Amino acid sequence: MDKQTQIELEAATFRRLLKHLEKHTEVQNIDLMILASFCRNCLAKWYRAEAEGKGIEMDYPTAQELIYGEPYSEWKAKYQAEVSDDKLTAFAEVQKKLAEEEG
Repeated sequence: MDKQTQIELEAATFRRLLKHLEKHTEVQNIDLMILASFCRNCLAKWYRAEAEGKGIEMDYPTAQELIYGEPYSEWKAKYQAEVSDDKLTAFAEVQKKLAEEEG
């Protein structure tokens, strides 16, 4: 496979991931963080970092809007649920484990 085809496939796959997440608003960011150590906000941060690496200025809210399909504040008001203490504890455990692995 040539490099351009690979890039096109990767871009299409990323767009499918965003559509999938857009359809599944019931999946909370905290759940993604606990299970996969990333969430929609991580994707926005990575997107922004890649843009800036190419010399493209982008603020975080713009990157979030590209990932969420709307301003984050609107998405959050519609879909983000209150986080339970159990989920916060699970998240803290995941973060601790990641820190130990990187350590």
